[in-house]
Amino acid sequence: MKKLAILASALTLSFGAFAATQASEETLATAHKGADTAKEKLHEAQNTGAQQKLKAKHAAEGKANSTGSKISEGSQKAWHSTKQAAEKGWDKTKEGAEDLKNDISP
Repeated sequence: MKKLAILASALTLSFGAFAATQASEETLATAHKGADTAKEKLHEAQNTGAQQKLKAKHAAEGKANSTGSKISEGSQKAWHSTKQAAEKGWDKTKEGAEDLKNDISP
C-alpha cells in the first residue's frame, strides 16, 4: 500500500512537471514569434527610411526621375528584401536548433 501511494505521488509530480515544461515551450514559441514580428517591423521601418533618404538625395541632385536613380533605388529595395529574407531564414534556423536542443536535453 505504501509503495502504491509513493508511485501515485511520483506520477502526479511527473505529470505536473511535464505540463509545466509544455507550457514553457509554448510560451517560448510565442515569445519567439513576437520577437520575430517586432524585428521585421523594425527592419521594415529602417529600410523605408533608407529608401526615402536615397530618393531625397536624388531629388536634391535633380536626378529624381533619371534612369540611374531608378536603378539605384530599385537595387537598394532588392538588397533590403534579400537581407530581410536571409535574416528570417537564419532566425528560423536558430529557433529550430534551440527546439532540437530542448527536445534532446532531459
